[in-house]
Amino acid sequence: MAFETIIGLEVHIELQTKTKIFCNCPNSFGKKPNSLTCPVCMGLPGTLPSLNKSVVDYGIRTALALNSKVSEVTIMDRKNYFYPDLPKAYQISQLYHPLGTEGGLEISTSKGNKVIRIHELHMEEDAGKLIHDKDTGRTLIDYNRCGVPLIEIVTEPDFRSGEEVVAFLDLLRRTLIFAGVSDCKIEEGSMRVDVNLSVREEGMPLGIRTETKNLSSFKAVANAIEYESKRQTEVIKSGGQISMETRRFDENKLVTVAMRPKEECYQYKYFPEPDILPIHISEEYVEKIRKELPELPSDIKKRLIEEDELPPYDSDILTTDPYLYDLYNRTCAITKNPKESSNWILTEFMKMDSPDGRRNFSKDSLGIIINMVLSGKINRQSGKEVLLFIFENGGSPEQVVQEKGLSMISDEEVISSKIKEVLANNPKAVQEYKSGIGKSFGFLMGNSMRALDNKADPSLVRTILTKLLK
Repeated sequence: MAFETIIGLEVHIELQTKTKIFCNCPNSFGKKPNSLTCPVCMGLPGTLPSLNKSVVDYGIRTALALNSKVSEVTIMDRKNYFYPDLPKAYQISQLYHPLGTEGGLEISTSKGNKVIRIHELHMEEDAGKLIHDKDTGRTLIDYNRCGVPLIEIVTEPDFRSGEEVVAFLDLLRRTLIFAGVSDCKIEEGSMRVDVNLSVREEGMPLGIRTETKNLSSFKAVANAIEYESKRQTEVIKSGGQISMETRRFDENKLVTVAMRPKEECYQYKYFPEPDILPIHISEEYVEKIRKELPELPSDIKKRLIEEDELPPYDSDILTTDPYLYDLYNRTCAITKNPKESSNWILTEFMKMDSPDGRRNFSKDSLGIIINMVLSGKINRQSGKEVLLFIFENGGSPEQVVQEKGLSMISDEEVISSKIKEVLANNPKAVQEYKSGIGKSFGFLMGNSMRALDNKADPSLVRTILTKLLK
């Protein structure tokens, strides 16, 4: 009996608008608990929500980035349920008329390419955050997150493995970062993943699913899928029945644990939000936002491979971060050498990359440094030294090369003079070379380069050394 795993995702994305979805409180992470609240996001009696237009704009941008249809009319609904972190006991969300439908992203895995369909995406407000104090045994509530704007992305049950899920989440993350709608920092909660999973005998109808909520990393997602798939398979094989329930993943024990029965849609008692009018979105407005949408990772990767002739690995890394991609473009424009530009970014630059360094660093600097190396003005080791200095301290490559005396020595008389000193100081090695001991030449070559502080062209040093030895 062969079993098949069926997976669908619900992904919550926090939008990086300046203010919250229904009030003017700042939308910011990591501030003092309960410092970014007001009567509206706290749900106090008598308050009225006012929809933030930027949230709708960001939502449309998200829909377009995910190849979804944008609805002409979209309506907010009340989703009624009580949790301690939901102060007004309902959430303003969308059910009947979501913002976007029928999207999809094409992923690539070890088994090839596959389109993952997106059923819908809708706008909603976030709830607060429960903080469990292990020392006192109490649970505290931070309401700062109440009213933070979310886009919930609901996929079709198109996944068959954890590998496919992680590939989709990685591409989704890159796409939304490049689209400029979210930072998608899963460790900070701005990207949260719920996994709906069931197993079935191949060819049979869908089985009963469980939902594993709020997974904190892609690794946790993959591990939770692996465990839950095995667990359900074993239950069915032993004659048991799967319960429709919400589960959590214990990252220490690598197991999923039941939390509560899974709610059905009717239990939320959805009805249209009476305080927010339906939103009418014209085709002209959608096209305006489409024109403002930047190039997205899937298209960028294809172009880098086909036009710049970069390896897939290079193009994959360069599209993880808009900063790296912009740095590549600026560097390539200066060097006219795509592969050399990519090599320096993937090796030398990423070794030292940091947020503080990025603030000091002019993106034109790397291209200038590479050109200095390629033209022979400085050697590669000096280029690395200049790059590190500028990244940590700022400044221009030309200024740093001059102040540190890193320019290559090209005067043949100066080179000859230094090599003669090396030969005079190492008569034994000279005699061994003349006696036919070839390794002595390497010894003399190394000493000559060190005498020149490695600032001379090795091929020129080799030519002069050979000449003097003869």
